[in-house]
Amino acid sequence: MTIMIKQIIVCLLAGMGAGLGTGFAGMSAAAVISPMLITFLDIPAYQAVGIALASDVLASLVSANTYRKNGNLDIRNGVIMMVSVLLLTMVGSYASSMVPNQTMGSFSVVMTLLMGIKFIVKPVMTTKEAMMDVPKMKRTVQSIIWGSAVGFICGFVGAGGGIMMLLVLTSVLGYELKTAVGTSVFIMTFTALTGALSHFAIDGMPDMVTLLLCIVFTLLWARIAARLANKAEASILNRATGAILVVLGIVILGVNYL
Repeated sequence: MTIMIKQIIVCLLAGMGAGLGTGFAGMSAAAVISPMLITFLDIPAYQAVGIALASDVLASLVSANTYRKNGNLDIRNGVIMMVSVLLLTMVGSYASSMVPNQTMGSFSVVMTLLMGIKFIVKPVMTTKEAMMDVPKMKRTVQSIIWGSAVGFICGFVGAGGGIMMLLVLTSVLGYELKTAVGTSVFIMTFTALTGALSHFAIDGMPDMVTLLLCIVFTLLWARIAARLANKAEASILNRATGAILVVLGIVILGVNYL
């Protein structure tokens, strides 16, 4: 197999997994793309994360727009949570630099598996009517508090943002699943952009072929997944989301440890 063909295949598979995870579950592309690029293309870890974050930007933006068109995006609280996440991510990152910790690398993988099982065993069946019954002030305060918590943990651990936001939105803030995913990918658009620019500013531009391939494939599959997700019934979407998260979690574990 030539190097170019291998590069295309790896980027295709990584982009497919990342795109499906983004479009269906608001999952960060970094959880899928980074280990694939590191393991199969020998790309340095920091550069791989930068490529993954850059791939996340357009995929999340297109997914968020699809959810918005279908009325499944809470922009107001999404912006509030996004600001909280971004601010506390920096604080968490600084705190992490002062505390030696090597046990957190598998955090996002474990979260992915647990969330997948949770959606299959206990699906989110909250309706939009029930979601809208929560007072605006209460939801605003919750968005700030939990957005800050997610940001700090992600900054400290270095991963798991999309999955943690989905968990908070569905299990704590009481969002129905489609609105939760739409709001999550909306937030991820900006957090991924910030992260990608930071990585490229610090480490320089990565291999452009790998970057472009990952962006295109992730964008393609995220668009397909978001369209399917918005047309699906809640029960089917829960199980599809759960199945995809479980499969991705198992694949990432395999890539990392086998």
